[in-house]
Amino acid sequence: MNWNEWDVWDEWIGRILQQMFFMRWQNRLTSTLNIEYPIVQAPMLGITTPEMVAAISNAGGLGSLPVGGLSPETTLSLIKAVKALTSRPFAVNLFTFPHPSPASGPMLDNMRQFLDVLAEKYEVPFSVPPMESVRFYSYKEQIGILVQEKVPVVSFTFGIPDDESIMTLKNAACRLIGTATCVEEALLLENKFVDVITAQGFEAGGHRGSFITDNDPPLVGTFALVPQVADAVQLPVLAAGAIADGRGIMAALLLGAMGAQIGSAFLACHESQAGNAHKHILQNASAIDTTLTRSYTGRWARGINNAFMKAVKQSGLEIPAYPFQLQLTMPFRSHAQKMEMTDLLVMWAGQAASKAVRKSAAEIFQSLVQQTEKVAQKSSMTGELNR
Repeated sequence: MNWNEWDVWDEWIGRILQQMFFMRWQNRLTSTLNIEYPIVQAPMLGITTPEMVAAISNAGGLGSLPVGGLSPETTLSLIKAVKALTSRPFAVNLFTFPHPSPASGPMLDNMRQFLDVLAEKYEVPFSVPPMESVRFYSYKEQIGILVQEKVPVVSFTFGIPDDESIMTLKNAACRLIGTATCVEEALLLENKFVDVITAQGFEAGGHRGSFITDNDPPLVGTFALVPQVADAVQLPVLAAGAIADGRGIMAALLLGAMGAQIGSAFLACHESQAGNAHKHILQNASAIDTTLTRSYTGRWARGINNAFMKAVKQSGLEIPAYPFQLQLTMPFRSHAQKMEMTDLLVMWAGQAASKAVRKSAAEIFQSLVQQTEKVAQKSSMTGELNR
């Protein structure tokens, strides 16, 4: 490509940027979700609060309330709490994998014995109920509440709702956002008539949204995944995975996404339920401090590596599936949260989590908007794209 061709490219990019950012950010995604800015707060179960969700929605983005596996009563209470704080659109996020089959007795017994020894080492009160008493609430038990409460947007991860549930939500005028970690998953979602697809790169913190395989999830990076999904489907695409500032949002948009889903940037906000130890560690962590693990829940998730994750990995034991491993590790998670023991604490975090700041969710959101506008303005005025 010669310099004259570069000048034409720069001029075209400049016009696109001006249209996107100096005309109130509107595009097909914002129109579909009825929001002002194409920025979605990622649903982070155990971290996200109704206050966080409402703050993002009130600022012009889309707050997301995670309710995966929660009881219908708790789901209703959380939705009502959000609605008491905002009249703007927000999303409710569901776990949509099939009802888990009981884990085998030997697998559970081996893990229980291992955790019992580990608990003694760290002086953790270790007692878990019989696995047959573990109760996991299916998304099917939550659909009626979402319809009843007129939730405008429903997102889901770990799979696709069954056809009856999709039809129920569609008939209630709900917009649907599905999560894909590879092109194959995105195509399956498009065939089920969802409205938006979140392309989740492997850099993202928390649980992987994969559903075409359980044991070996796709590990495609955000920069590779987003353009592939955008080319493969006709739906608006949300980019997710290590996007924590205006440069990341701009990059996602130039790669073909129509918006960004952001989680770790809000982990340390005032409205976050993350403890002080978690917030401190993640703000001082590097990208290589995070790793994928099944040790806490039985499903793959990215978090800051610690002694507990290393011990489970080194044990060589087969890890029970979600929610059985989640139930087995509950004493560790509860004790670590109470005592702020980072050796045992669940510290979900993406590879850009060190950019998290201790401000209000609204302040962080506004900063993301301002950063992106500055990047867009600089690019359109100078014709530079850091080539």
